Amino acid sequence: MDTHNILAPASLPALFISHGAPLFAVEPGETGPALTRYGEGLLAEKGSAIRGIVIMSPHWMARLPAVMTNPAPETWHDFGGFPPALYRLQYPAPGAPELGVEVLNLLRDAGFDARPDENRPMDHGAWVPLMHLFPQANIPVVQVALPAGASAAQVLDMGRAVRSLREQGVLVVGSGSMTHNLAEFFGGHREPAPYVIEFSRWVEDAIARGDVEAMLDYRQRAPHARRAHPSEDHFLPLFFALGAGGWGEDPGVKPEYLSREVMYSMLAMDTFALRG
Repeated sequence: MDTHNILAPASLPALFISHGAPLFAVEPGETGPALTRYGEGLLAEKGSAIRGIVIMSPHWMARLPAVMTNPAPETWHDFGGFPPALYRLQYPAPGAPELGVEVLNLLRDAGFDARPDENRPMDHGAWVPLMHLFPQANIPVVQVALPAGASAAQVLDMGRAVRSLREQGVLVVGSGSMTHNLAEFFGGHREPAPYVIEFSRWVEDAIARGDVEAMLDYRQRAPHARRAHPSEDHFLPLFFALGAGGWGEDPGVKPEYLSREVMYSMLAMDTFALRG
């Protein structure tokens, strides 16, 4: 991938990252190194101009939209039954309370009843992908909660609300999973399940076409949608990235894929950047 012309001069991208299972932290596959290369390109292009990261993870769901304003979020190992090495990992990135307040104000201006959370730690949906993207852990992080019961359209609007931050040195990330049926997780290497490929490529095509109507109705239109996502939580952060990337408003916005890997047969690790 050419990292010399990643960005238009004025803005940072929006990213959708599939973080898969917690094991992604220690079993990076192809997607982890792709994220590291992309992060290196961003740092080479923008360096100290990257003042923060705003990230939505499905592992923080709240009754109302909430925003982390913790100045020093802990690395939360919010999972069980994994190898001990996973629990020793730390991602000591600082928080950014002032940026958190900016996010709050933008969401409130867009009509969301957003609340601050001064004590929120960083869950694995945030720190695991960021560990690959920026292993130095020196860029401040603000998490945004996924509102419980939110629709795809509402999450898209949340992303659109914070889009302007990309012009101000902020990287906006939706962290989820392109497919996420953990009932089919058996570990080890297996060939990708056909339904995983069919669903993922339908989504890629709909995004490339700029088909907002189809994407918002993906539960009915996408092949195998309910098998790929028995619940929507890991798919909805994709809409946060789409909104922040200007997708659906700027016809020139197309996904730039970093990875189309499938892990453990059923976890599509699709990861892409949006610029617009």
